[in-house]
Amino acid sequence: MKKKIVTFGELLLRFSKDDHRRLTQGDIFTSKYGGSEANVAVSLATLGDQVEYVTRLPATPVGRAGVMRLQELGVNCHHVLFGGDRIGTYYFEPAAGMRSAKVIYDRSHSAYSELEPGMIPWREILKDASVLHVSGITAAISQNAADATFEALDIADEMGVLVSYDINYRKNLWKYGAEPRTVLKQMLSRCDMMFGDAIEFEWICQRSQPPFTATDTKFEMQMKEYGEWFDDLHAEFPRCRKWLMGMRNMVASSRHLLTALLWTDGELLKAPIMDINGVVDPSGVGDAFMAGLLHSIQAYPDDPQLQLNYSLAASTLKNTIPGDFNLATDDEITSLL
Repeated sequence: MKKKIVTFGELLLRFSKDDHRRLTQGDIFTSKYGGSEANVAVSLATLGDQVEYVTRLPATPVGRAGVMRLQELGVNCHHVLFGGDRIGTYYFEPAAGMRSAKVIYDRSHSAYSELEPGMIPWREILKDASVLHVSGITAAISQNAADATFEALDIADEMGVLVSYDINYRKNLWKYGAEPRTVLKQMLSRCDMMFGDAIEFEWICQRSQPPFTATDTKFEMQMKEYGEWFDDLHAEFPRCRKWLMGMRNMVASSRHLLTALLWTDGELLKAPIMDINGVVDPSGVGDAFMAGLLHSIQAYPDDPQLQLNYSLAASTLKNTIPGDFNLATDDEITSLL
């Protein structure tokens, strides 16, 4: 049985100031590699899965160092393309107290944004793959990147490879004239499993849902209303058989209530509510959810409730780890379970 999971997206370099300083304070930036699909790949490799990451990077020391970092963490980067002039970057100011986090993107004219269909040998890459994972970010960066993503989806469909999809709607990235909801719905119609947070689900469907306003773990979920909501969603996108929705209420910058729902083949499941008091870095929490689902589907194929709980536990632990990558191991996740 094919086990390899392929993830496709842009590797980024993230710049921040230490000790919760604002971007306008101090002289020294720290840097970390990340990016949604790379985060998923690192999580899967940490959990012991066979995973390959595909991207395009400049053939500079900065681009090659990014590949080296992923390889150090066990990710196969055999088909990474080198070309173009620059790596995409972003600047991150973490939340503190009542101050919200801030993200400033600098991704225009990156090597990845100049990808074109035909550059990547998808048939060779996917010949031994079980899943291709993509996200809406790839379609937001440029028309070229969107076209290259849809090429990958077409070939995956042709080869019988399952498609995993994260909505990853980032309003500030859509600058080349495409209508975001239209494009992301086109991607959604071609996926077999997907992840998004509650806000993204509402946005793409243009339909409100019961609010998640938990302030402790005793909060009662409105499962009947959610069930009807997911049934209607599946009727619109019948190919997708698994819908994972992460839900978060930020009581304070360092205290989050986190849970998730999984709709799978007509059944709606809920996870426990996790009260995370001592959040270190919430970046990449959604990617940890998705990686947890992809891993647990292979590890526990007949237990969707365990798949959901595993995904939540993986995401919970990511909140305690600085940087974009979730380095929680399978032993640590199962121990938390």
